[in-house]
Amino acid sequence: MKKTIFVLGMAGLLFAGYLSAVKLFNQTCALGESCAYFLGYPACYYGFLMYLLITIFAGLLLWSEKNKKMALNGVTFVSFLGILFAGYFTINELPLLFTNGFSAYFFGLPTCALGLLFYIAIFTLSFFERSK
Repeated sequence: MKKTIFVLGMAGLLFAGYLSAVKLFNQTCALGESCAYFLGYPACYYGFLMYLLITIFAGLLLWSEKNKKMALNGVTFVSFLGILFAGYFTINELPLLFTNGFSAYFFGLPTCALGLLFYIAIFTLSFFERSK
């Protein structure tokens, strides 16, 4: 499960990194979607930071003998924050999804919803890893 958490963290980091880079360098949102903002900054920047933390903690969980409990706590905490964060922005996107269907978005779901699915998967895996 530790490797899966790390891989999901890396996938989220790459996805949020792509979204953040497009916004930073082109001043437009990727994939033809509207950009959600939080405290004046695009939500994808915060997603990038959270996935970076998850990836670092997951790496410690895999390769550090000393800090396993702290790393697992970090993964669990940050993924829970990610669920709250992405969940909030996903709820705001639901009216468009219900009005236009899956064709409203490039991947069928808003990017915040995709991030939410990753956060839920990481949180669930970290919860089960904790019970070992």
